This record gives sequence, C-alpha cells and structure tokens, in this order.
Amino acid sequence: MTTAKSINLPTWEGVSKWRPSALDGGAEIALIGPSDAEPIIPELDLWDSWPLAREDGSTAEIAGRQFWFFLSAPQFPDPGQRHDAARLRMASLGSDGWRDHGQVLPEGSSPGTREWAGSAVLHDDGVSVTLFFTAAGRRGEKPSFEQRLFAVSGKLDPDGPGQWAEPAEFIRADGECYVVAAEAEGKPGLIKAFRDPAWFRDPQTGQRHVLFTGSAGWSDDDYNGLIGLATLGGDGSWHLENPLVEAVGVNNELERPNVIVRDGRYYLFWSTQRRTFKPGTPNGPNGLYGMVADSLRGPWRAVNGDGLIAGNPAQEPNQGYSWWVTGEGHVWSFVDHWGMQGRSFDQHPELLRKQFGGTPAPVFSLAFNGDRVTIAN
Repeated sequence: MTTAKSINLPTWEGVSKWRPSALDGGAEIALIGPSDAEPIIPELDLWDSWPLAREDGSTAEIAGRQFWFFLSAPQFPDPGQRHDAARLRMASLGSDGWRDHGQVLPEGSSPGTREWAGSAVLHDDGVSVTLFFTAAGRRGEKPSFEQRLFAVSGKLDPDGPGQWAEPAEFIRADGECYVVAAEAEGKPGLIKAFRDPAWFRDPQTGQRHVLFTGSAGWSDDDYNGLIGLATLGGDGSWHLENPLVEAVGVNNELERPNVIVRDGRYYLFWSTQRRTFKPGTPNGPNGLYGMVADSLRGPWRAVNGDGLIAGNPAQEPNQGYSWWVTGEGHVWSFVDHWGMQGRSFDQHPELLRKQFGGTPAPVFSLAFNGDRVTIAN
C-alpha cells in the first residue's frame, strides 16, 4: 500500500453548500415490521453495510453470490454499546440466502480499537480487492473517537475476498481544510469526523477517488459537516482535495457519502439524523439525502429542491439508518429501533434491546429523473 501525501489545497470558498430553506421534498420509507427484523447471523448485531463492487460501481456477483461487508458486534443489552466493539464482518447472499464468512481482519491486526464503515472494490483484473475502512482509536490504547482512514489489499478466491495484507493509512486530515478527528470523548452526533471512505472511479476522467465524511477545519461552528475527497495520483499516492459539499451551520454529520452516475449526471448520497441538524435551522428526518451535478467536482445542487430523498416514517422516526445506494440504484440500510409506537426508553428500558433490529432492512430502489430522485414504485 502506498504512503499518503499531502498537497496544497485550493481555496474552499468554492465548495458547494447545502443550505436547505425547508426539508419536505422526500418520501417516507415503508414501515418496518417483525418479519423485517429477523437476524441473518444469530447472536450478532449488524449495521452499516456495503457490497464488494466493481470499479465501475456495479455490485460484483461471484458464482451467483454477492459479498457484503457489515459492522458487527455481540448483542449487548444496550445496542448503543456496539459502537465500542465494532468489527468488520463479511456475509454473502445467493439464491440459498445468507452465508456468514466470519470476521474480516484477523484478531489483533486492526490498527484501531474498533473498525467503522468503509467500502470495497474488486479491481478490473478480477482478482485484486481493496477494502477501505475507518479505524477508530488506536490498537492497545484506551478507546477514543480518533478516526483514521485505512486500506487493505486482498485477493478474490472461490469463497470471496480474503488473503488480506497489512492495513495501511492512506490519507490524513490536514488540520486546515479538514479537522483532525482525534477527540478522546464526545457526545453522539457532535463528534468531529474523518471516516467512511467510499471508492469511486469517475467515468469522465478515469481517475480513482475516495469520498469521506469530514468536518470543516475553517469553521468553529459545532455543526460543520462536509463530504471530503481524496484522489489516487499517478505515482500511486493518495492526495487530499477540496471537499465536494459542506453544511456549515446546518448539519454536523453527512455520513457514508457515495456517488453513482445515471444518464450523465452524478448523484451524491449521504445519511444523516434529525439530531445532527443545528438547532433553530430547518431540520429533516433520519434519512437518505443527496445532491446532483454534471461532474464530480460540481457545482452540486440539492435533489428534489432541498436534498431529502427518503426518510423514516413520522410514526417510527428511528426505524432504520445508514442508507447505502448501490450502482444499480438499490438502497440498503439496517433495522434500528423499529416498532416503538411512540414509547420511550425512559419508560420502557427493555425496548433498547427488544426493539433493536441489528440486521439488514428491506431494500428499496430509486427512480432518477434529472434533479429529482424518488423511491421507485
């Protein structure tokens, strides 16, 4: 794996801004029911997911199976504890259903105290695989909210991706445009970000990129989320570039960004939650959001006028989260706290475990029509 390099970033004043005046342009996701919350791997919670994809963004299918990566943890009494024990796990989906392929990285090889979300690409040789992921904290140290971006090379064999090499940090925040995310402690929804690396090959230029969730280094606003960009240079090193989109004064977390191309347009997606919108500003539901542009570097404009594509239904605002759009336009997520029926954890603490899904949510598809993106019928 190559060594990360820094470059002099251009001014960030030209970065596209997300400044919705209201958030009411999206659709509601269908209600999740008991049959949707059945675990696919017993005794484990699974959440953030992404497929092994080809360089063009299409989901790879090997011998009739798709290979999916998840964050995983034991089923703690409080599912919130899962973030402190997250490990990458792989499962495959075929005509016979799901197969568990176990923990991805060998025990003791992770550079962090836990592993957070990323992406995986099968390169054009049909054999080489790169897994990108977030290392949270540092191995052997006290858990923290420090976030670093790593890549690990592997090979495809009949049982899926494997033969992983040593993970290497491939890009670092510069502390000016991008905040160095190294907090020892933090409040959920307000920690600074440098995570969620997502592979993208630009069909216009052929360049290889990684998008990621970041925080604006030029702003001291508590709500300064952005979507960052790194590019693979001809020398084999990754280089930081200007962010694609910033939401300073609007939202602190534009999570798990990824791009797909449809009919010559670039569609940028991310997930966010109501609690990460700045108080006193327009705020939307936990949901899938997006922008559209004619090239990767924008300018980006909000889809549907405000950026909201699909949100949890009003009666179950926390039923799902962490939406990922595949190259085919299918939307994956996980079942969060579903079926709450207005009940609170204060009055019903048993619901923390009982109503947490921790398994893939029903998949839905998107329909694309210029600057409008909707749930397909």
